[in-house]
Amino acid sequence: MLTPLQYVLIALAAVGAGAVNALAGGGTLITFPVLTALGVPAVTANVTNTVALCPGYFGAVLAQRDLIKAQKERLWVLLPTALAGGLLGGWLLLRTGEKLFSNLVPWLILLASLLLALGEPLKKWVGQKSPAGKENAKSAAAAVLPAGLAAVYGGYFGAGLSVIVLAVLGTFYDDSLTRLNALKQAFALATNVAAAVFFLFSGRVLWWTALGMAACALAGGFLGGKLSGSIHPGVLRAVVVGIGLTVSLIYFLR
Repeated sequence: MLTPLQYVLIALAAVGAGAVNALAGGGTLITFPVLTALGVPAVTANVTNTVALCPGYFGAVLAQRDLIKAQKERLWVLLPTALAGGLLGGWLLLRTGEKLFSNLVPWLILLASLLLALGEPLKKWVGQKSPAGKENAKSAAAAVLPAGLAAVYGGYFGAGLSVIVLAVLGTFYDDSLTRLNALKQAFALATNVAAAVFFLFSGRVLWWTALGMAACALAGGFLGGKLSGSIHPGVLRAVVVGIGLTVSLIYFLR
């Protein structure tokens, strides 16, 4: 049973995660370690974190809905993959024993931190690709497998999913960064919703914690949007990567 002070700490972490996600990404690297540090078992912390932060993806999709609607053909190919991968990742998480998942946590946080660090160079690489806007059926079909593997990872842990998906889209689709980023948002939303719905019936969600985190993350996202002009995303991203690497090292030394 969490104490009132612990709920306050979790709420502050969720506000921070919402703001960080709005500005640079990597909010899970804040909330997940806080939950486990307060004694929440690793699997339960991950399940609760996924459910709590899921609503934040809706805002990004709504903001770019016109760009997403313009890519309906791609959505018909990718969304079933995202949903299936998210479900499979969630299923694998719940089948992973607490001890095994705890042993994987430092590696997962390290991977997520490195992915976040690669996010900006990746965006520049994608932005330099030719904005042809079309691809043949072969390349579209080839994207399904790597996108599906990314979705499985997203359903299992999730931090850094957006970076992986953008890399896949940039490899197989010739288009502008703006359009691919919008498509990425829809894919990430579908993956997280699929995992979150699966988790709803798992009995592992700390509901009061998740609801409070969701509200605080949305508030943090609004705050992040207001601060977007005064805080450089690159600086914030570097701070979050540093936090992630430090947390990963702490887990390794446990």
